[in-house]
Amino acid sequence: MTDLDHRYAGPGTEPYGPPSGSLADLLERVLDKGIVIAGDIKIDLLDIELLTIRLRLFIASVDTARKAGIDWWETDPALSSRAARDALAEENARLRERLDALEGAAEETTGAVR
Repeated sequence: MTDLDHRYAGPGTEPYGPPSGSLADLLERVLDKGIVIAGDIKIDLLDIELLTIRLRLFIASVDTARKAGIDWWETDPALSSRAARDALAEENARLRERLDALEGAAEETTGAVR
């Protein structure tokens, strides 16, 4: 056998280790398991802290995020039409209660009946 034959045993074997996955495989694996990237940026001038920025990034699929207990996009009115409707309904209910209270106070002071 030649030197080349020793490095490559034949079909079905890998001469240089396991095959690298495609970008799609890597993305699927990251979204399935999730990945957290965290870091802090601090700007000091003469030992005086001027600015601190804390970065936390969680990359995952929606299902993985829900398993981790993260679902803020469902309750943020800027991101969810259902949350926006719920926020408007809550505001409407609060305003109706305030209006009823104000009308009730006005009736008590004037003695008028609706």
